[in-house]
Amino acid sequence: MHAEVMDLYVRLGLLRHRIRADERGEGVISAAIAVLVMAALGAIMWVGFKAIFGQASSNTSTQVQCVGGAGGGNCAQP
Repeated sequence: MHAEVMDLYVRLGLLRHRIRADERGEGVISAAIAVLVMAALGAIMWVGFKAIFGQASSNTSTQVQCVGGAGGGNCAQP
């Protein structure tokens, strides 16, 4: 009986060690996933920024031309 209990204890210890050894790369994988998510969010934000900035730049150029008198028909009449 004592030998069986000791054998079970040793087997459980080895199993616990294997489980712990299998989790060694989890931190690296989680960090890589976080980096990829942040890169995707940054790319989406950059595309949105470029679209908004492009529209604002176009509107600003139109208004500057209107103020300068070279609007070419794009200016709203009061």
